[in-house]
Amino acid sequence: MFKIVEDFIAGFSSWVWDWPLLVLLIGGGVFFLIYSRFTPFFYFKHAINVLRGKYDNEHAPGELSHFQALSSAIAATVGMGNISGVAVAIVAGGPGAVFWMWISALIGMATKFYTCSLAVMYRSEDEGGSLLSGPMYVITKGLGTQWKPLAVLFALAGLVGTLPAFTANQLTQTLVDVLDWNDDYKWYIGIVLAGFASLVIMGGIKRIGVVASRLVPFMVVLYFITVITILVLQIEKIPDMFMLIFSDAFSGKAAAGGALGYLIKTGVKRAAFSNEAGIGTAPMMHGTAKTNEPIREGLVAMIGPAIDTLLVCTLTALAILSTGVWQNSNDNGISLTLEAFNSVLPYGLGDIVVVVMVLVFGLSTLFSYSHYGTTCLGFLTKPKYGKYYNYLYIVSIIIAAVVKIEFAINLIDSAFAIMAIPTVVSGLLLAPRVNARAKMYFEKYKV
Repeated sequence: MFKIVEDFIAGFSSWVWDWPLLVLLIGGGVFFLIYSRFTPFFYFKHAINVLRGKYDNEHAPGELSHFQALSSAIAATVGMGNISGVAVAIVAGGPGAVFWMWISALIGMATKFYTCSLAVMYRSEDEGGSLLSGPMYVITKGLGTQWKPLAVLFALAGLVGTLPAFTANQLTQTLVDVLDWNDDYKWYIGIVLAGFASLVIMGGIKRIGVVASRLVPFMVVLYFITVITILVLQIEKIPDMFMLIFSDAFSGKAAAGGALGYLIKTGVKRAAFSNEAGIGTAPMMHGTAKTNEPIREGLVAMIGPAIDTLLVCTLTALAILSTGVWQNSNDNGISLTLEAFNSVLPYGLGDIVVVVMVLVFGLSTLFSYSHYGTTCLGFLTKPKYGKYYNYLYIVSIIIAAVVKIEFAINLIDSAFAIMAIPTVVSGLLLAPRVNARAKMYFEKYKV
């Protein structure tokens, strides 16, 4: 029975991630980039100043500071998608897939600017006065109730897409690989992970924001130092690795069947999982920021793809490619990344570093994703019932710990594809309103 479900999900994932969806994501992103007159790149310095707290207003409506909102969103994206997802992309599509991840991220910065600005413009409140945000509220408040079926589609897909299938799976696999345990222990690891996650997510969005704002800077710096160390030890190979990425990006020789189209799709899919630009999860977090200026949060949000894909994913890719393990291994996902680290770092240091990083990355992702699911369930029912999603979420951590990585990937990819349609469509239709608001904002603050 489960085999039938696996095959169906695999087939659906392959079908839905075909050219129409890629055209929507990439084409939509290119439209946002040109229509914004390249705002993400011209106002990047201002976005950093906002992130630093220069424009913070404690009396503004919202739950999280700009820094906490970005940290929470990044906690969900700079996670297993960056350590494990890059390895999956290289195994599936070859080194050239990394190039298409870069392209997707650059375009995704503009997509994030629009979708997250809209999330603040059209956020709502629950009975207790807490803010509610996300593509479903953008659709119903910005486009009107006649568009509600599109909002419902997003929320339904979001209940699946925000499950911790991939994260819990790879987090468990890391511990099993490092500790040399057999697969029977995965159940116990899943139970322990579920226990840890419940301590944070049951505390709601504010506790998630506080924990994420403390974990994210630590995990990014630790990962950066570790991978830079590996790259320094392999420094003579780095130029060749960049050449390999660029040359393979257009040849598609390393991709299945040598198909360039397959290579592009692989890169875009993995980038979508890495930075979530156009998927619609990040707007649910950024929409809770303490601000009266939607454009300000949109500018902060666009920093996300730059950090998690252009920086962190690139470091991971170079570490894997420079060690050469991707050519001589049957491993995939986190197991391949672990093998790459161990091939360079001495005395089992790779095991220790990867375990620490995966625990921090994985747990921070588990914390943030729960908020997305509760928001989706709250929209479909009533906001006060959204918290019950956490119980399903905690149980799913245990189940995800023992399923195959291919099933976890296909399940999340399928849900993300469906979520992208309402997110990008609503963003395109409401883009003129963002531009009008942006013009007023930039004139007001003379930036």
